[in-house]
Amino acid sequence: MKPWRELLILYLKGVAMGIGNIIPGVSGGTIALITGIYERFIHAFRSWDIISLRMLLKGDIKGMLRHTDMGFITMVFLGVLTSIVVLAKVLGYTFEYYPVYTWSYFFGLILASIFFVGKTVERWNAPALVAMISGIAIALGISFLSPATPNANEYYLFLCGIVAVCSMMLPGLSGSFILILMGNYELIFVYGVNHLAWNILIPVALGTLVGLVGFSRFLSWIIRRYRNVTIALLTGFVTGSLSLLWPWQKAVYKLDQAGNMILKTNGKPILIKYRKFLPDGLNREVIWAVVFMILGVLTIWVLEYLAAKKNKSSTHA
Repeated sequence: MKPWRELLILYLKGVAMGIGNIIPGVSGGTIALITGIYERFIHAFRSWDIISLRMLLKGDIKGMLRHTDMGFITMVFLGVLTSIVVLAKVLGYTFEYYPVYTWSYFFGLILASIFFVGKTVERWNAPALVAMISGIAIALGISFLSPATPNANEYYLFLCGIVAVCSMMLPGLSGSFILILMGNYELIFVYGVNHLAWNILIPVALGTLVGLVGFSRFLSWIIRRYRNVTIALLTGFVTGSLSLLWPWQKAVYKLDQAGNMILKTNGKPILIKYRKFLPDGLNREVIWAVVFMILGVLTIWVLEYLAAKKNKSSTHA
């Protein structure tokens, strides 16, 4: 494969990861796992170590860039940034006006990905099955938790940064959803960002950096030592995340003691969670929702087919 084509594919996978971070209940880690770059993504951040620091101090920039897989990280993050800046508005529109169809499409994506991610488990033995069931239970348990109250303590904000970035790296766990549960999503992303409240943003940023470097090293180590069980656990996380993507759900907003909605600084209500429900019989909306689910499944199937075809051609080359 030509270098420019490989870079373009990495960029597009980054775009997909960015979309995953935008979607409520989905993590960029899920998309990385589906697109086959998860382990490389984790190992790339793990490579920011004492060796890369020595190379930098010695002026061996090329060596440092190779050691840290900087070309890969750059293209993926350019894709993530593009999707967040450009596609966030598109998804915002579809979630506002066509929520059931949008949720249905992503439900189909994740549903199909369970099979293809599960296929990468080399041996479905007892430990792998226990790991998968544990992953499902953890993801489901998190999805039913109630949000905490906001906390501006700098140590808690530092912890929020660590926990959020770690959950973003774990397939099936949404970093934004975890921050909602911790009570600080609004404090960080609305008040902190809009008012450039550095007393809030700096502790979160430091926690994010520590979590990114530290947790990536842990994930890299555990994948190398216990890859089979780890991938089974991650498959469970992805499976459990389906509960967050159920197409028929009603938004639940934060209320004051009088029962009135509490509004953000931009005048919009504060989302707490989504309440799931079953549709009333077979109607036009349900039929179209099923169509969009099938489109989601087909999207993953086509991506897997193209990836397998690419790998086959590379093997025979």
